Amino acid sequence: MLETSARLLKLLSLLQAHRDWSGPELSARLGVSTRTIRNDVERLRSLGYPVHATPGVAGGYRLGAGAALPPLLLDDEEAVAVAVGLGRAAGGGVEGIEETSVRALAKLEQVLPSRLRRRVSALNAYTVQIPGNTPSVPPEVLTTIANAARDHEGLRFDYTGHEGEASVRNVEPHRLVHRRGRWYLVGYDVDRDAWRTFRVDRVRLRTPSGPRFTPRELPGDGDVAAYVEKGLNTAMWRYRATVLLHAPAERMRELPLGLEVEPVDEGTCLLKLGGDDVNGIAVWIGFIGVDFEVLDPPELAEHVLRLSERYRRAVSDR
Repeated sequence: MLETSARLLKLLSLLQAHRDWSGPELSARLGVSTRTIRNDVERLRSLGYPVHATPGVAGGYRLGAGAALPPLLLDDEEAVAVAVGLGRAAGGGVEGIEETSVRALAKLEQVLPSRLRRRVSALNAYTVQIPGNTPSVPPEVLTTIANAARDHEGLRFDYTGHEGEASVRNVEPHRLVHRRGRWYLVGYDVDRDAWRTFRVDRVRLRTPSGPRFTPRELPGDGDVAAYVEKGLNTAMWRYRATVLLHAPAERMRELPLGLEVEPVDEGTCLLKLGGDDVNGIAVWIGFIGVDFEVLDPPELAEHVLRLSERYRRAVSDR
């Protein structure tokens, strides 16, 4: 009985992790016969889990939404509270749990009955939050992207670039990354035949979505977070700056700033970074605590000069 219960939990986890499973795939994963898989599916159904089966060679099993919430040890009120709370957390309310919240919310919404979905939507629609300094992203957009990445389904969306240019993208979504208060989608742009990183707050999803795809090897040696971080320091922003730091590259890499630096000689290195606000870049560079020279752009040099004059006036009478 314990072995059967453990297998049922493992089967349920697999059905939640991927939308479509064939009988032989589940059989291989769990080390049992396809007959046992059919019996276990019936047990899950008897417990209230809506497992749909499609016959034929291309058929398989899928966990869907049912008329009642499966027994997750949550009543209706608790389920609504969890869904709303996960949506708030996914928006960046609690640092460090945004990506986990999106994954959990995607799993919950997959089995949430329609009557509870309407309650969650009503709460989200009529609850006002004080906005932060970064653009918000609706939880339903995040879960749609997360589910598409999980199920290897392409996305079609309108995208607004950092210069305001509009374009239509056909993308194979692979990962959602939360960084610096914003959500980013890492995906393969089919039309441009290249990996791209998109700010999700600039994405407007289209219907229908794109076709199914075979996952590709992720960029950046599989370290998606490092790949996005590198992009944030350069091409993602309205302004891109190059600064010569009067300090060894190794010393700069030891600082917890996520800096991408290139050594010039033993005592200097190049820093490339970006931002939507030139004044913000000028202030941030001062936090590094070493002498520097602005090589590009000219607007940044002008802001650094204004800052230096302002600081000088602040102590001119002492």
